[in-house]
Formats: sequence, structure tokens, C-alpha cells
Amino acid sequence: MADQVQELLNVPREFFRDGMQFIHRSQKPDRREFIKISQAVGVGFLVMGGIGFIVKLVHIPVNNVLVGGA
Repeated sequence: MADQVQELLNVPREFFRDGMQFIHRSQKPDRREFIKISQAVGVGFLVMGGIGFIVKLVHIPVNNVLVGGA
């Protein structure tokens, strides 16, 4: 029973320790890397927004035709 409790208490400790190791090993991106990441995210937003707009543009008229234009 005590082993199970000790094992259960070790899980958060190990998680915290691993997280702190990750934080200490990681570093901030430099300016060039940050700009590249920002551009990639921006392009992703634009692509997903365009796809959503096109789907909505096509879906609403098709839906109105199928449903009967309530």
C-alpha cells in the first residue's frame, strides 16, 4: 500500500522535474526564426480563412437549394 502511495506521489515530481529540465534546455528564438514562425502562422491563418470562406460561400447556396430556401 505504501509503495502505491509513494509511486503516485512520484508522478507529479517526475513531471515537474522533466518540465524544469525542458525549460532550462530551451532557448528563445532569434529575430529571424521568430519572423519565419510568425509568417508561417499568418499564412496558415489566411489559408484556413480562405478555405472557410469558400466552403461557406458554396455551402449556403447549395444548402438553400437542397432545403428549399425556407
